[in-house]
Amino acid sequence: MTATVDDRPGHGAVRRRVRVGGTVQGVGFRPFVHALARELGLTGYVANDAGGVIAEVEGVPEAVEAFCRRLRDQAPPLAVVSTVTSEPVPPRGTGHPYEEFTIRPSRRGEGRTRIPPDTATCDDCLRELADPADRRHRHPFIACTHCGPRFTIATALPYDRATTTMAAFSLCPTCAGEYTDPADRRFHAQPVACHDCGPRLHLTHAPGTDARDADGERALAGARRLLAAGRIVAVKGVGGYHLACDATNPAAVAVLRERKARGGKPFAVMCPDVAAAARLARVGPAERRALTGRLRPIVLLRRHLPGREPEPLAPQVCLGSPDVGVLLPYTPLHRLLFGLPGDPPGPEILVMTSGNRSGEPIVTDDREALTRLAGLADAWLWHDRPIAVPCDDSVVRVRADGGEVVLRRSRGHVPVPVELPFPVPPSLAAGGDLKNAFCLAEGRSAWFSPHLGDLDDPTGTRALERVERHLRKLTGIDPRLFAADRHPGYRSTRWARHRAGDRPLRLVQHHHAHVASAMAAAGIDGRTPVVGVAFDGTGYGDDGAIWGGEVLLADYDGYRRLAHLAYVPLPGGDAGVANPCRMALSHLRAAGVDWADDLPCAAACTPDERRLLARQLERGTACVPTSSMGRLFDAMASLTGLCHRVDHEAQAAVALEASAAAAGADDGPGYAFAPRPTAAGPTLLDPAPVLRAAVADLRSGVGAPVIAARFHRAVARAVEEVCLLARRETGTTTVALTGGVFANALLDEECAGRLRAAGFTVLRHGTVPPGDGGLALGQLVVAARAGDR
Repeated sequence: MTATVDDRPGHGAVRRRVRVGGTVQGVGFRPFVHALARELGLTGYVANDAGGVIAEVEGVPEAVEAFCRRLRDQAPPLAVVSTVTSEPVPPRGTGHPYEEFTIRPSRRGEGRTRIPPDTATCDDCLRELADPADRRHRHPFIACTHCGPRFTIATALPYDRATTTMAAFSLCPTCAGEYTDPADRRFHAQPVACHDCGPRLHLTHAPGTDARDADGERALAGARRLLAAGRIVAVKGVGGYHLACDATNPAAVAVLRERKARGGKPFAVMCPDVAAAARLARVGPAERRALTGRLRPIVLLRRHLPGREPEPLAPQVCLGSPDVGVLLPYTPLHRLLFGLPGDPPGPEILVMTSGNRSGEPIVTDDREALTRLAGLADAWLWHDRPIAVPCDDSVVRVRADGGEVVLRRSRGHVPVPVELPFPVPPSLAAGGDLKNAFCLAEGRSAWFSPHLGDLDDPTGTRALERVERHLRKLTGIDPRLFAADRHPGYRSTRWARHRAGDRPLRLVQHHHAHVASAMAAAGIDGRTPVVGVAFDGTGYGDDGAIWGGEVLLADYDGYRRLAHLAYVPLPGGDAGVANPCRMALSHLRAAGVDWADDLPCAAACTPDERRLLARQLERGTACVPTSSMGRLFDAMASLTGLCHRVDHEAQAAVALEASAAAAGADDGPGYAFAPRPTAAGPTLLDPAPVLRAAVADLRSGVGAPVIAARFHRAVARAVEEVCLLARRETGTTTVALTGGVFANALLDEECAGRLRAAGFTVLRHGTVPPGDGGLALGQLVVAARAGDR
């Protein structure tokens, strides 16, 4: 029933100015407000401004109250309403006819609204895409208020077409009518377009070929033919280019791997639907939700055990991995690449990997794509809508309880803010050098950048600077406080120091930042400390050693090292990381085990290599002590014969996890670390007994999967034991599991289960990655708290 307003003077009309904050632009919020006000018989207006949405409504008090309440309760699906505030203003209905409720042009100015993330094509748009009678049939850029790009096309606030990369595309009369009709699904949908408006597809072939370039539908058809023929096509998406090929074609995958110098690192694949994904891996209800939701990340699915029908993937797609990374189409162009009914057959499954050379950031610029991807792609399928900011695909894993852990936070999760447990000043935290993502924050909100990758290459630092300018513009944050890692050689730290100038820069210890990140993401206020179990590959320690197997008693103000993995030499620094066999020999030497030829790690090294390594370890030449749990996983992978040399991060550890996942029931003896208390210092977790037991198992014929599984359980038991010791000493009952090693699903589940059974509250990462991709959040809150002291 529609409320009515008596517009005669003195009959109780009130007027309120209402401000709505949150993710309320680009999500159909103004049409929702317009329809709500009309339903309630209210007059006034609604508009966007740099702070969100502002409206004035006038009518009977009951209708105005209902309006304010329903703004939050009935918001559109993509909206996230964080605040609704209102204040009375003088009514305007003094005997004259009331104004109609109108949607006014957006206001510019300072403020902070929230741009929504890019979202997958909605069902309504997919139906139109496939409908030959619809005017947007086969339009590669179909979108509406409920779907499509947002963050990656936004250039400034307020979020209007003029402040997006769609500004150059003039609307045809029909699209303009939809855009200005509050009752239409495309009202003020900034990406709205059609075949007449643009954007437009183009296919450009590599130089030296006889094939002709093409536009529009012919470009799409040409790209599908190339993919079906085993070629590699650079495909421009919403946040950057992908390199695509037929994932079922071993020759095509091998060529892509060789051209990209990918080594053995797994490729992600795009499947047309859940049924195709289920042929590759286990897809339960939670995995289905992750695959088909609006965010459409890469979902790490546990592969089927041997013995089932052979999977259709080429073996070179994900060698040695227990998981396959799968995503479903999230743009109309992706859907068209797989074909609509009646299209010629195309690839069943596509490799869809980031469009870059190894070590470089994802390519977004069309001219750069032709040069930086030259020699990698046989053709480029691109379009003329610019990408405002790079945004690679997010990566998630589904846990046993159905929850998700984000391992790479990017498209779909950015720029959704993280709520902080306490307010902070305008701040910027630089993150780490690997899996870099920085963080901007003010008040109780923190905004992660998209995943930027490693900063080894100068193009990585340039990408960081570009994204930082963009995110500052969208958030309105001008940092007054900076934070970075203590490592003296980190590029991210040097960049933060340069960026800070004469403003405060606070350096935060790597593993303290990991623990603080887990705490902040869980909303822990820090009044009581937690036991932080921080396991990773490399972090600069207070004593100059390389830490990585740390148990800390920590809050935001500081930390104490309760326990750590016993130090062993890391021979040759990066050379030791790249050669797990050398790390294995270092651990064996520390455990008092001879380097006999029957051990796989010893056999993997040449006699000269072993002699050199022995002298190096005896003299301590180029050997840094390390307590890294990541390096111990590498050593075990080599000891069991699974992986002796690596060409990408975590390769050996992933192989060890894959082997453990294949182990059957095991009633044999387990392994155990030897905790060694030290005088007035942290407890040492000595892995020597584990190594000696594993060697004994190897020599008695126990297979690598069983040894790998026993090792995982031994690490989890060690975590439980030191946490019980910490509880007896400190009374602390909350444990945070953090660091890149906890991307290992087996270890994460085993540790969490044991600790919960022992009565601990366990903090595990969710929307903030456990590895270095979440490091910046911890740096930020530690630096902010230090500034309060």
